[in-house]
Amino acid sequence: MTEDRRSILEMLATGRITADEADRLLAALEGRSRASTVASESGYPGNRPQPKYLRISVDTDEADDDGPTKVNIRVPMQLLRAGVRLASIIPPKARDEVNAAMRENGVPFDLHQLKPENLEELVEHLGDLQVDVDEKRTKVRIFCE
Repeated sequence: MTEDRRSILEMLATGRITADEADRLLAALEGRSRASTVASESGYPGNRPQPKYLRISVDTDEADDDGPTKVNIRVPMQLLRAGVRLASIIPPKARDEVNAAMRENGVPFDLHQLKPENLEELVEHLGDLQVDVDEKRTKVRIFCE
């Protein structure tokens, strides 16, 4: 048992805090320790700044009529987080219909699995991901900054 956990339980036992307050403190303590565990397991320091953007870039050396193709997409992480939170308020029946429509179009994705904690875990493990494309002169990068 950690010292912080012991202190919270002692404050509860002596009546300095209520059971609800102790529960919130323990949950916050658990969240903090989980975040540091994930950071240490993923090789990132615990004090690493939270990424602000998801970037997708595509560069091709092959020139067509207009020259080489370059794509640079920068999506604010706050927009992704807000989208994930909004997805959680979609009624279950509507989520089922969207899931069915996506499966019909070859996208095997379940909106029921889309949760804010899943997005944070993905961001923590994303780092600098390089995607290989079948064409020799095309480079696609997806990363957080």
